[in-house]
Amino acid sequence: MSALIPVEQKSVLFYDDTIIAIAVDTSDAGRQVYVPIRPIAESLGLAWRSQRLRLHRDPVLSRHVKGGIVTIPPSPGTRGGGPQEMLCLPLEYINGWLFTISADRVRPELRERIIRYQEHCYRVLAEAFQEGRLTVEDTDILAGVSPETAQAVHLAQAILALARNQALMEQRASTRFQQLETRLETIEDSLNQPGRTVSQDQASQISQAVKAVALALSKASGRNEFGGVYGEFYRKFGITSYKLLPARRFQEAMLFLTEWYETVTGGPLPF
Repeated sequence: MSALIPVEQKSVLFYDDTIIAIAVDTSDAGRQVYVPIRPIAESLGLAWRSQRLRLHRDPVLSRHVKGGIVTIPPSPGTRGGGPQEMLCLPLEYINGWLFTISADRVRPELRERIIRYQEHCYRVLAEAFQEGRLTVEDTDILAGVSPETAQAVHLAQAILALARNQALMEQRASTRFQQLETRLETIEDSLNQPGRTVSQDQASQISQAVKAVALALSKASGRNEFGGVYGEFYRKFGITSYKLLPARRFQEAMLFLTEWYETVTGGPLPF
């Protein structure tokens, strides 16, 4: 099958990436937008060989993937510039390919990037290429109009581009904030796990409070009350050592000892 010959090629800024698309005149469907897959796969840190096999194995995508001539600008560290034949998918099938990639099975540093493409890539491309924007140059649209009108159009386009970039940045910030919240919830859950005991500093506070209560009782009774206070504390919380107190019950334990001390002395704990 001969490669698709584009009548137009344009690039769209997507976050920090540039996505290439070509427009092709087809006899049956008119002008159609195709997107080269390899540049996106490489941008996502995916092995192209595996993705190419994935395209050909898929019963739907394999029917629509086609070779297309794409002009690559020369740049250091990339393949040589100039026209190259690349496997392309029609724009409406981009998400079909993207969602064959499981974000849970890639390296952690790639996960957010892949999810971003899955959520926003098709919409951004569709918006950029609607109303013939891929096939009609701004210079053609503005031919013959006054300088004031042309300036107004360019200003409006600049504002639109700025607004779109701002929206994408806000979406990215929102995603990161949600991820941070999830991590904090995970940390809180781990701190409240039933099997987790008090920290060394918390155990020291409990020990000081027990000693303060025991000393206050000993002063009142004239006897050594340390064993009795520890024994009552252990019975209260069902443990055999204050170091084995569940972390989730630390505040409850300190309140218990504080109230006990205040009952004996009429004043707050001395620390």
